[in-house]
Amino acid sequence: MFSKSELKNEYVSWIKSFIIALGLALIIRTFFFSPVMVDGASMEPTLHHQEKMLVTKTIGWVGEVHRGDIVIINTDDPKLSYVKRIVGLPRDVIEMRDDQLFINNVLVKEPYLECNKTIAHLDGRQLTEDFGPIMVPDDHYFVMGDNRFRSRDSRNELGFIEADRIIGKSKFVFFPLKNARVLQ
Repeated sequence: MFSKSELKNEYVSWIKSFIIALGLALIIRTFFFSPVMVDGASMEPTLHHQEKMLVTKTIGWVGEVHRGDIVIINTDDPKLSYVKRIVGLPRDVIEMRDDQLFINNVLVKEPYLECNKTIAHLDGRQLTEDFGPIMVPDDHYFVMGDNRFRSRDSRNELGFIEADRIIGKSKFVFFPLKNARVLQ
């Protein structure tokens, strides 16, 4: 049997452990990783409505954004953010011709679009309308959704994305568990 002082020490030890664990969880969630739920179809078939993915929030001080990364973008509304794919980096010249992406006059493969391109071409349409050439300004990015028919992105409403609006990038879907996967 425990004495009163031993029991008190045991409670204090448990409380300290709980506070430390809670503090670590808050620090990790605030500065390193955060879950984000996909809302909408703009990234299909890569991401689906209501899927949850893990987002790394270390871009500002550990890593960079690369072409092809799936990023989370801040908006003026703290309850709303966008999930898009980085297509153009600062000072890139972007052009879309006949459903083919050219960056700095070099054809860029977009294998994540094959399913949507097939559907569009069977319907007698292009997946992505022609545009450009346009130059991405310094400290900005050009983003598009993988579902080009249903995406608000740099081609229309969003325009160029300032570097400081990018919250983080995602490489992993964790929910629903049956669809857990690493993103390409």
